[in-house]
Amino acid sequence: MTRSSPIRAGLLVLLLLAPIGAWAQQTHYERQADVAPTEEVIGEDYVTPEVQRPRPVGATRQLVDVGLLALALGLGAWLALWRRRRAWLVALTAACVAYFGFYREGCVCPIGSIQNVATALVDPAYAVPYYVIAVFALPLLAALFFGRVFCSGVCPLGAIQELMLLRPVTVPARVDRALSWLRWVYLALAIYFAVLPAAARDFVICRFDPFVGLFRFTGQAWLLIVGGVFLVSGIFVGRPYCRWLCPYGALLSAFSRYAWRSFSITPDRELDCGLCEKGCPYGAIENKRAVRTACFACGRCYRTCPVHRAAEDGERRAA
Repeated sequence: MTRSSPIRAGLLVLLLLAPIGAWAQQTHYERQADVAPTEEVIGEDYVTPEVQRPRPVGATRQLVDVGLLALALGLGAWLALWRRRRAWLVALTAACVAYFGFYREGCVCPIGSIQNVATALVDPAYAVPYYVIAVFALPLLAALFFGRVFCSGVCPLGAIQELMLLRPVTVPARVDRALSWLRWVYLALAIYFAVLPAAARDFVICRFDPFVGLFRFTGQAWLLIVGGVFLVSGIFVGRPYCRWLCPYGALLSAFSRYAWRSFSITPDRELDCGLCEKGCPYGAIENKRAVRTACFACGRCYRTCPVHRAAEDGERRAA
């Protein structure tokens, strides 16, 4: 164990305890008025502004969202680590883009919840809903058990980039490692702005999310363009946002380092021929072994593996 390992472990423990602290700050809230004034009562051609998009959902929908997130994480772990079938992972990816992305309009968002939890830890007056705490914590807990299965296709931001990757090119390892530090810088800035006093506070992750506007078919023009650039570049470069900018991905990579069981390439199940290393568009396979902190558990390496191709062909013939 290196000298920095206890430090990393301590930081991970603090992050795991953070939702508990935010949970403890829950306060009971009552509306001051049952009904807001209508446009007719106000008069003077007043039009009620659209204050939030999408509108808040009820407790039942929130429970459904948390349940579906947990189910998708479990299914992703099973498909990636045990069934080891890329085609089924693609189906999960498409389903998560459809539901968490376009149907829920990017609102089941562990990435943005970083700011809510950080704010609650420094501001006693800021209460985080249980729903947000659950969304924040579930993928991190899954990473401690099974690695980055949230990235395998559950996260709509990563999933839509995964589906866009058609003609991958190899990014030099040195460039990849250098750019990956940007996500830690972004994480630090996001936390800094989230813990400022209320008058100066800013949730930059949500405000500058490049994909939410695409999921909602609305938003600032320049952000829609940035999201489009990410998607177009994602045809050739594997998940540029996930690898180099996603602040939650930085946390997941740290947690997955201590995973109980993560995505692996083993001599008893594969051939050690090296085709998987050449076929990984994310540079997550080194010396014919998956790097657990970088692996998205996408299963693309199965497509290049003769053993898994033969197994899939056998299943199709049997069907």
